[in-house]
Amino acid sequence: MDLELGGRKALVTASSGGIGAAVAVRLAAEGCAVLVHGRDAARAEAVAGRVRSAGGTAQVVLGDLTDDGAAAEVAGRAAAWGVDVLVNNAGPVAEHDWDDAGPAVWLEAMNGNVLSAVRVIRAVLPGMRERGWGRVVNLGSRAATTPLPNLVGYSAAKAAVVNLTTSLARHLAGTGITANTVSPGVIVTDGMRRLFEDGAARRGRPRRWDELEPLVTAEYAPNPTGRLGTADDIAATVAFLASPLAGYINGIDLRVDGGLVPVP
Repeated sequence: MDLELGGRKALVTASSGGIGAAVAVRLAAEGCAVLVHGRDAARAEAVAGRVRSAGGTAQVVLGDLTDDGAAAEVAGRAAAWGVDVLVNNAGPVAEHDWDDAGPAVWLEAMNGNVLSAVRVIRAVLPGMRERGWGRVVNLGSRAATTPLPNLVGYSAAKAAVVNLTTSLARHLAGTGITANTVSPGVIVTDGMRRLFEDGAARRGRPRRWDELEPLVTAEYAPNPTGRLGTADDIAATVAFLASPLAGYINGIDLRVDGGLVPVP
């Protein structure tokens, strides 16, 4: 299917690895020129190199989106570049419960997950308005719907991301710009897979992933699909929502979790 993204320009925040890298590569494969963002130059350049080696166009922008000054530089670069697809993937996860989560923890979660997105959104919207077309896709989490007791700040921050996305969609009525949230379930990044495999080895369980995944799924994330998610699952969803084909989808929270979170 042609997603009609040829000639568009996309910024994917935190795209030097994991889900963000998969999104950047997928958007490039669909014809977008991609601005790869991160804080580590070598990792960001590696992702841009993957895009270029596949025949795509990629540039790199570096900066910490939790810092006002650094975020302004990243956002200014994106605006000047003419970004019309913004994917806000940046969002740090930190384990805290109600006993150890002081005010600083809550502020850090909101800054990293909510304000990091707001800073960039505000910078690129004028250009999108002027061109009469744009896509904002914010990454949420299943924790926004089913808050996790060991991720209290993160869960609340991701709920705020869903809320701000809905209000943004209404604010942009009639502009040609849509805003949607994609909320992943349990996604197996390289780091998470190694964590599960190492844990299995310590407990004497099989290390082969095809044997281990069903056990992890049953214990950690039981869902009707019967497996854990991949970064490519999220990338495919984001690419569709970013495309002209999804022009009538606006203001939603699309959970990509294999059915882990029951429908209300």
